[in-house]
Amino acid sequence: MTETAITASGLRKAYQDKVVLDGIDLDVPNGTIFSLLGPNGAGKTTMVNVLTTLLKADGGTVRVAGYDIATETRKVRSAIGVTGQFAAVDELLTGEENLQLMVDLGGAKDGKRVVGGLLERFELTEAAKKPASTYSGGMRRKLDLAMTLVGRPRIIFLDEPTTGLDPRSRRTMWAIIRDLVADGVTIFLTTQYLEEADQLADRIAVLDQGRLVAEGTADELKRRIPGTHVRLRFATAAELDAAARVLTDATRDDETLALRVPGDGGSKSLRLLLDRLDEYALSAEEFSVHTPDLDDVFLALTGHTTEVAAK
Repeated sequence: MTETAITASGLRKAYQDKVVLDGIDLDVPNGTIFSLLGPNGAGKTTMVNVLTTLLKADGGTVRVAGYDIATETRKVRSAIGVTGQFAAVDELLTGEENLQLMVDLGGAKDGKRVVGGLLERFELTEAAKKPASTYSGGMRRKLDLAMTLVGRPRIIFLDEPTTGLDPRSRRTMWAIIRDLVADGVTIFLTTQYLEEADQLADRIAVLDQGRLVAEGTADELKRRIPGTHVRLRFATAAELDAAARVLTDATRDDETLALRVPGDGGSKSLRLLLDRLDEYALSAEEFSVHTPDLDDVFLALTGHTTEVAAK
């Protein structure tokens, strides 16, 4: 097994004169969660379809699980699993029958044990004999993912897996995704929920108008956006006044006896700030670092918020 689960260089895809993917470079390590963010129409689903061999790229090279997607399509498909935006379950079948169908199609050995294990893992044992049409949205998403796991894929593509789920079901799905990664599975996640990417992803890429406009950890992306600051709260107005005279670039809030000091949030700048206070025998009652959230990052990089992008 290669150390890299997915690698792409110069990936391009166009529909007539509309370029959807414009020279994409990717490197997704094994056993990690890589999240792709972007507004509707940015090219996220197209990228998933290309990486999973459902669409042919117009240019560039891509390897998934070490295999070339153009020349080793069958090997790529044997190594991956795909869960789309909507649960692809047969509502006329029971949960158990849906899983058994996947076992029969894939030729998995010891199918009964595989089905039972997945039903237990996804907490669907009690509902196993019930038609999938009676399942809640969260249960259908769990069954859909369980069906994907029948073939024991090394890489799973999750295209907006928690769309439409309530907060509790979403967090249950997050726990399942973390467990999969702990078992060594690589997750390629597209999502409209920035909190989801923030909670789960080891690395995040932002796709806009067919190009990757930023990539890094959630913290790295947040630090790229102006607005990071340290908040210092003091015990008395006199201490606030003294600190404000020392930290001349700070913004003060007399009501809360606090100063907002701009910075990059890095350890070096924090150390310099604290040393500066110590030099004047000043100390703060409370000390906290505030960074922009991924909504701020998304707005800065794409020109609109996720709420607008999702429409």
